[in-house]
Amino acid sequence: MARNEHPGLAEPSADPFAERHRPRRREQFQLLGGRFRFETDSPQLLRIVREAYRGLPAHTLRNAGPRFSVRLALTGPHHRIDTQNEPPRIRAVSASGLLCGAMETASFVAIAPGQSSALVVVPREMLAFPYHVRYEMLEFAVYVLAARKQGLVPLHAACVGYDGQGILLLGPSGSGKSTVSLHCLAEGLQFLAEDSVLVDPDGMLATGIANFLHARPDSLKFLDARTRASLLGGSSIIRRRSGVEKLEIDLRRPRYRLASQPLRIRAVAFISARRAGARALLAPLAQGRLMQRLAATQKYAAHQPGWARFVRQACRLPAFELRRGQHPHEAVEALMRVLQSSPDVVSKRAAR
Repeated sequence: MARNEHPGLAEPSADPFAERHRPRRREQFQLLGGRFRFETDSPQLLRIVREAYRGLPAHTLRNAGPRFSVRLALTGPHHRIDTQNEPPRIRAVSASGLLCGAMETASFVAIAPGQSSALVVVPREMLAFPYHVRYEMLEFAVYVLAARKQGLVPLHAACVGYDGQGILLLGPSGSGKSTVSLHCLAEGLQFLAEDSVLVDPDGMLATGIANFLHARPDSLKFLDARTRASLLGGSSIIRRRSGVEKLEIDLRRPRYRLASQPLRIRAVAFISARRAGARALLAPLAQGRLMQRLAATQKYAAHQPGWARFVRQACRLPAFELRRGQHPHEAVEALMRVLQSSPDVVSKRAAR
C-alpha cells in the first residue's frame, strides 16, 4: 500500500480538510431572523434539510439579519471496530472557520457562533433515523447559531398567536403544550412553534420553526372526524428518546395558519395538569410566582445572555396558569380572549 493512499492528520494531503472544496448541493432558507445556507455533497442529507425547512414563512427580526453557513458531511460506510486491529481512521472535515477530525462512525455537531458557521457530521448508518438527524443535529445547530449570534433567549416553550400578538405556552415535557397548540391551530390561531421559541429580550418578538407538531395520537380524539383524518393523512410516527411515540404532523398545509412573521409576546401561560372545575381556566400569576416558574422551567435559558432583560420584560406582561377544562376547546377560547382583549383589560385581569 502506498504511504499516502489514506492520508491522515499526521501526513496530510494538499487540502486534507477540503477547505477549497465547494459542495455540489446548496439550499438557502430565511429562518429565525437569519439567512441560512446549507451545503452538502449528499443528496440524502439535502433531502432532510428540504423536508425540515421548505415552505416555511420567512421570519426577519431586524432589517439586515445575519447570514449563516451550515455544512453537512456524510461519513461511512459503517466499519465495525476490530479491537484486535485498528479503530476507524480519522476523516478531516471543515466548514467556515471550523476544522475537525471525525472517525467514520462518529456523529457530531460543531458550532462556531462567532463565525456564523456550523458543521454537522452524519455517519451513513444514521440515514436510517432521519428524524434524529433533523431534530437532534440539524435543528440543534440552526437554533444555537440563531440564538447566540442575535442575542435571542432560547425557551423550551410553544407559542400561538392572533393578529401578530403571541402567547408563550410554558411547562415541562408532557405538560400538554403540543395538545393545546394543536387545538389552537385547528381553530384558526397562528402557530409559531411547539417546542423551541427564540425571543428578542428587548422587543419581546418571538420566532420559531413551524414545520412539524408532535402530538400523542390520543390528543386527536377531541377533534372532529374530518380534521382528525386531515391531520393523520401524511403523518408519521416518531419515537422520542424517552420511548414515547408521537405523531409527527407536517403543518405546511393550506388550511393551517403559520405565523407569517415573528409574534410580539402579549402574555405568558404555564400549562397545568390541575383541573379548573368551576373556576376559570386562566388563573393570574403574581410577579414573584412568575419569576419562580420561569427559573424552574427554563434552566438552560436562565444562564444565557439576555435572560435578565427577558425576565424584566416578561414581568410587565400578564401571566397565567392555564388549567384543564372538560375539552381543549375551552383552553383555546380562554387564550383567544387574552389575545383579543386590549392590553389594559388583560393587565387588570392579571392583577386581580
